[in-house]
Amino acid sequence: MPTIADKRRSFRALHQSGCFVIPNPWDMGSARYLQHLGFKAIASTSAGFAFAQGFPDGAVPRDTVLAHLHELAHASDLPLNADFEAGYAEDPVGVAESVRLCVESGVSGLSIEDAVDGKLYAIDDAVARIRAARTAIDKSGADVLLVGRAECFLVGRPDLDETIARLKAYSNAGADCLYAPAIKTREQIVAIVDAVAPKPVNVLMSSGAAPLTVADLAGLGVRRISVGGALARVGWGAVMRVAAQIANEGRFDGLNDSAPGRELNALFRDDLRRGTS
Repeated sequence: MPTIADKRRSFRALHQSGCFVIPNPWDMGSARYLQHLGFKAIASTSAGFAFAQGFPDGAVPRDTVLAHLHELAHASDLPLNADFEAGYAEDPVGVAESVRLCVESGVSGLSIEDAVDGKLYAIDDAVARIRAARTAIDKSGADVLLVGRAECFLVGRPDLDETIARLKAYSNAGADCLYAPAIKTREQIVAIVDAVAPKPVNVLMSSGAAPLTVADLAGLGVRRISVGGALARVGWGAVMRVAAQIANEGRFDGLNDSAPGRELNALFRDDLRRGTS
């Protein structure tokens, strides 16, 4: 397997040109499966992991998240970007300490959100938190990529001008990549890409409703595309439908859509031979 330093170098290189998809596994098995499909990097999902642990999104304790990130960072050959929520701290000093621990887990990148409990931080406070994260990464000596997130559209303040102002401020504070989840239109995406250039932009594709393909997003100047908790929710959707059919109707035909155990065993047996697990 490549070393953590190798993964960090390759992750930064992915952000220099082109466009790549960074899907979001929620456990070791899903991380390894995504590697087998040929993806170049993965990102954790706070929601997907929370649901698997029986928590709502945002309620998983920091130590549990850090253990999960360490597991994912070492589960495959791929670099891992951490969905690190709002840094698991109220003030910049606490954010810096959380980021230090996150870097030690082996991640190749991490994102810091500018909202908690559905409320945005004042922009000066949000900038101070990004700057603290940047300082913590630099002090560690690790080449970990910092993603600044503007949550405006996600928390019910769909103001493009404010979103862009926040992203530019986070870029100036040391963010390497910028991200505004829940933007959807071509015009919004182009405006953000242009505003923060030459810094790379991440776009979230959390459902199939938006008629944009990877090629479309690449043409708009997007550097990377994530899916957040969508893959985990696809899995939950299948479980909920089939389990409800069994419980309510006494039928089992929904199980016919399950993944073949033979294929899964072969995939993970190959990982054992390679020494991945």
